[in-house]
Amino acid sequence: MVEGSPNGDMLDVIVVGGGATGLACARVLARGGKRVVLLEQASRVGGNISSRRDGDWQTEIGPNTLIMKPPLYRLLEEMNLLDEVQSANPTAQKRFVAMDGTPVALPTHLLRALNNPLIGREGWSQIVREPFVKKSQAEEESLAGFVERRLGRRVLERMVDPFVSGVYAGDPQRLSAQAAMPRLVAIEQEYGSLIRGGLTRLWQSRRATPEMPAEWRGKLMSFPSGLERLAERLAEEIESCGGEIACQCEISTLKKLDNGWEVTDAKGHIRRARELVLAVSAPVAAGLLGSLDEALTAPLEEIAYPPVNAVALGFRREDVTHALDGFGVLIPSVEKRRTLGALFSSTIFEGRAPAGHCLINAFIGGRRQPEAAEGSDAEQIRQVLYDLRDLLGIRGDPVWQQVNRWPRAIPQYELGHLKRIARLDRALEHHSGLSLVGNWRDGIAVGDCLENGRLLGERLAGRL
Repeated sequence: MVEGSPNGDMLDVIVVGGGATGLACARVLARGGKRVVLLEQASRVGGNISSRRDGDWQTEIGPNTLIMKPPLYRLLEEMNLLDEVQSANPTAQKRFVAMDGTPVALPTHLLRALNNPLIGREGWSQIVREPFVKKSQAEEESLAGFVERRLGRRVLERMVDPFVSGVYAGDPQRLSAQAAMPRLVAIEQEYGSLIRGGLTRLWQSRRATPEMPAEWRGKLMSFPSGLERLAERLAEEIESCGGEIACQCEISTLKKLDNGWEVTDAKGHIRRARELVLAVSAPVAAGLLGSLDEALTAPLEEIAYPPVNAVALGFRREDVTHALDGFGVLIPSVEKRRTLGALFSSTIFEGRAPAGHCLINAFIGGRRQPEAAEGSDAEQIRQVLYDLRDLLGIRGDPVWQQVNRWPRAIPQYELGHLKRIARLDRALEHHSGLSLVGNWRDGIAVGDCLENGRLLGERLAGRL
């Protein structure tokens, strides 16, 4: 059966993948009056955004929070979602890093940073020299090399290493500074110093015309029912504007036509459109494009996706002696523990645990220790408890627990990543009407994906 628009003509756009990027792209197209259909293999949209409730326990399987920036603010305003936003507890501004078996709070301003043990004399001796370090002339540098060169080994091991574990579940020795932290590299190249450039940009931002109300700027947020509410609202807008969403739709083949693309699903349905967007993970995109062009698939297959398991543990509050007065705790690799870190979920947002209880979400696995994500659920829980008991003063066993596995969790922007993307883009020039997008390029955060999807949707709408 061949499907297009209701009158039998070709669709304008087929979007494959119902994660944040695909939803944002399809929304722009539908709102612009384009004939668009979004195809999603799972039974629901949202991709990595997945919220679950079990009685009074509520947890996120993927991303836990969003940071309010102007593009996200405008999107929520357009969708009338600002009134539904749940802001994080102000206490969540505090972040802990494990040091010698003890959670130490990251400094929140300069005076506290002066005596913070995470930095110490060793760290400050390098930091004060940072403005005089020459900027790199190298085409590419590892994130570890970049940070150690400018800020020293102490800052790398005690601050950047755990941050990378929390964001990428990655290895700073393998990550590309230019791909993973392009803003830092840009500051070095423009100002010659991270400190000098950071202060200059801070001064400039305070003088600039605000793009959103000050009370929203940088706010950590979710929704009472979890981040999945955002995906649901995006889907509602697509359908209310005339777009179509088909879940449980597995793609079997893609075919290039003279005037567009043909997509056949596992049930034999054929859809044709002038433009095709693959808003899926790099491995899935490579699988779909396998018979089309090796120049497309090779760069995608080179992107690593380590496994990460999310281990949610609920405790009676009296069984955890730590105040849990922060966002969570990150664990540097020098601490020699297998758990990457843990979020204090019931502190960050209200309504995540029953009264008198607390919810801790831990993460295990990642690029450096992928084998840590192996083993049964019971083994995963035992390992996390072993790693966290002394850190957080856990005296009892969890009264609620849940393990969720991501065999291919977070794409790694490792050395050579920008060249891979450049090769891919050159290959795409030979396949008109095909767009590839996802969190494996141009930013892994949900906010990045939403904005990249929006921009792609606008480009497609402009040429249709």
